[in-house]
Amino acid sequence: MSTSIAMAVATSEALSFTGLPKQESNRWIPLESDPDIMNNWAQQLGLQTNIHSFQDVYGLDPELLALVPKPVKAILLLFPNVQSVEDARSADEAKRDAVNKDPIDANVIFIKQTISNACGTIALLHALANAPDVTIKPNSPLQQFITLCKGKSPEERAELLENTDLFATMHRAAAEAGRSVITPDLDTDLHFICFVQAKSQSDPTGKRLLELDGRRTAPVDYGPSTDILADVAKVAQEKYLNSTNSLQFSMTALAPT
Repeated sequence: MSTSIAMAVATSEALSFTGLPKQESNRWIPLESDPDIMNNWAQQLGLQTNIHSFQDVYGLDPELLALVPKPVKAILLLFPNVQSVEDARSADEAKRDAVNKDPIDANVIFIKQTISNACGTIALLHALANAPDVTIKPNSPLQQFITLCKGKSPEERAELLENTDLFATMHRAAAEAGRSVITPDLDTDLHFICFVQAKSQSDPTGKRLLELDGRRTAPVDYGPSTDILADVAKVAQEKYLNSTNSLQFSMTALAPT
């Protein structure tokens, strides 16, 4: 067993949480944290999964992180939406906003979440739209969506997602492919976010670790980053796992296949 904590992967409880008001006309089915489901979704939309794919991260200890193929391009984190975690997040983000002097890279595509239970799809889009050197088929739905997102505000990108029926259809198919029982009210208490590296605006050769969560007003900057997997593992341990006794966590890496 990992000395920190073993990550729960692909369990029947690995669903998403939005934290948004219930809107019965605009609610999606919660998505499971299952790389097979994610890869099927991504491949159908245009990702070359024979080159890069979503893969489980089984724990936060160095020997378990070493099992993940490198270089990692992006990371998805699923965590329980409990008050202690939210309090820790808010306190940490307020502290970072007060001391952070590096502007967010304008090329980062950040999407606001306006659809309840859509955090799984939004986290996947955040990963694929911002991951460097990931091969996406030209003129595929995924490539077209990413191109349309460029130059738009987070709210405009949210509206674009709402008005693209294909993503709602693909999300539903992916959610229904999971092993969880779908409750009539679609309620769940977990949430997906994404971590990526972005170019530093103050250091031409450096990168910054960004957390992308559609419930937030903007990306959260964690400062300089040289190893995205190790850096996210540290954030996950300190900011999320240490804030609750819940074991409902999972981490998924977008990495070489």
